[in-house]
Amino acid sequence: MVTLTSCFGPSSAPLRIGANLWTGYETLYLARDLGELKDKPIRLIDFPSGTEEVRAYRNNEIDGAGLSIDQVITLAATQGDIRIIAIMDYSNGGDVILARPGLATMQDLKGKRIGVEATALGAFFLGRALELNGLSPQDVKAVSLELSDHEAAYRAGKVDAVVTFGPARTNLLKAGAIQLFDSSLIPGEIVDTLAASTKAIADNGENLQALVAARFKALDYFQSNPADATRRMARRTQVKPEEMLESFRLLQQPSLEENVALLSQRDPSLVVSMTNLIRVMHESGLITKKIDPAALLDPQFVERVWAER
Repeated sequence: MVTLTSCFGPSSAPLRIGANLWTGYETLYLARDLGELKDKPIRLIDFPSGTEEVRAYRNNEIDGAGLSIDQVITLAATQGDIRIIAIMDYSNGGDVILARPGLATMQDLKGKRIGVEATALGAFFLGRALELNGLSPQDVKAVSLELSDHEAAYRAGKVDAVVTFGPARTNLLKAGAIQLFDSSLIPGEIVDTLAASTKAIADNGENLQALVAARFKALDYFQSNPADATRRMARRTQVKPEEMLESFRLLQQPSLEENVALLSQRDPSLVVSMTNLIRVMHESGLITKKIDPAALLDPQFVERVWAER
C-alpha cells in the first residue's frame, strides 16, 4: 500500500471537537480512554444535544463535531465552511418514536403531542415516519424538546410520544414506553458524521489527522474487544455495559475502507442519500437553497489512515 505523506505542518492550537450522547460518537471518547489522544491538544467537548453543537459551531466555540448529516447540510446551506471527514455510523434502529402504553400504532398518534428536537433531523425523521404511515405533520402536535428534556417530559405526561435516541431511549423503554417506529425502517437515511471547518482543516490538519486515526483504532478495539470497550464507554454515559452494547447493535459503523469508498465517492450511495435528503429539506423549508453534496466530502484524512495501515 502506498504511504501518503502528510502535508500538514505542526499546530499548537488545541482542536475543539463537540459531541452529544449519541452512541455513534462514543468511539471518540473510547479513543481518549484508550490513551490514543494522550499528549495531543485535542479536546472533546460534551453537549446536551446536536442543536447545542450547531450553535457552538456557529459561534466559533468548536472547530468540528459529531453531527448528523442534516446538521452538516444545514450549516453548509448557511455558512458553507464545513466538510465531512469521516462517517461515524448509519442509524439502524437507534432513532425511535416511543409512545405511552395504549398507543399501539403510528396512526394512534393522530392529534397527539409528540416531543421532538427542533432540528432538521427531528423534523425529517418524524415526517418520514408519518409519511410511511399515511399521516402528515399537520396530523400531530409537535412539541419542541431538547434531548436532555425528553425523558422528564415523557414521565411528567407533557407529551404522548417522543422522538428520541441514546440513554433516553433505553430508559424510557425500561419504563414501559411502546416503540412505534425506528430508523431501521428507513435504512441509510440517517447518517452521523465527523465534520470540521475548512479553517480547522487548513490550520489544524495535523490534529484532525490524529483524531481520525485514533477513532479508527478505537473502532478496531471495540470490534475485537466489545466487552471491555463497552465497559469503558458505559462509565461515561452512565448506562449498563450490556445496554450500551445493545445500542451499538442498532448502528452500522462503516469500516475505514468503507469510509474511503464513501467519501471519495467510489461508492456513490452516500451522495445519493444526501441528494435525497437535501431535496426533502429544501422542499420542507428546512434549508433555503440546494447545495452540492459532493462538495461537502473531504476524504483526505481517512485516505491517509488507510494508506498507513
